[in-house]
Amino acid sequence: MKQAYPRFQADEDKQRIVSFLQDWFSKNGPEAQAVVGISGGKDSSVAAALCVEALGKDRVIGVLMPNGVQSDLEDALCLVRHLDIQYRIVNIETTFKEMLKALQYTEIINHHNFYFSVTDALRQNLPPRLRMATLYAIAQGIPGGGRVINTCNRSEDYVGYSTKYGDSAGDVAPLAAYTVDEVLAMGQVLGLPTHLLHKAPADGLCGKTDEDNLGFTYAVLDHYIKTGSCEDQETKARIDHLHAINQHKQELMPMVAR
Repeated sequence: MKQAYPRFQADEDKQRIVSFLQDWFSKNGPEAQAVVGISGGKDSSVAAALCVEALGKDRVIGVLMPNGVQSDLEDALCLVRHLDIQYRIVNIETTFKEMLKALQYTEIINHHNFYFSVTDALRQNLPPRLRMATLYAIAQGIPGGGRVINTCNRSEDYVGYSTKYGDSAGDVAPLAAYTVDEVLAMGQVLGLPTHLLHKAPADGLCGKTDEDNLGFTYAVLDHYIKTGSCEDQETKARIDHLHAINQHKQELMPMVAR
């Protein structure tokens, strides 16, 4: 039997996260800034707003990291202006292109070269890893240091819809216990702009929405996570498959016991 899903009240859970962040920062960086990668979507918007409530706007830094020209950059700017937080734009396009070139370069004289190709998956997962490297670089370079905020939610984590050591990384994960519908509800309590909360979620990498990539809606996924029930057996099988093959993203790195 599926374990009962915890009761959720948007205002109470919002305050629970705020208190958690205050306690965590008091122990892990009393003077540190919260460094948040801002995409203009619901998760980074809610995570940043929670940090502002917990620490005050002067201790929250937004980092906008377009890969060339991105249509949703204006949404990210809307969020940082709404929260009135400090921010910086770091365009990763040049780094992304140079990394692809470096990966494909082969010295003809080296007879030990192995086969390598730039796949679609590589192209889609490299930018999140470059962005995470950027967030940690900024965290190290600001006065007092910074702590990187993971912005993934439980729904995405459940099916592994994140990049390992990319957006799945971070120092603290305020939204990891909450499904998409719960994140949206807290966003409303926080008074975030409606268009940021309810625009179609997309990774900004492949031109498709999250739900197009997954093959099912977040509403169906959230319901399954909470109840264990899914009317469409094909969808249930796909969710179970994604959950199983992506468990490694949720576990600590295995090590030999001594």
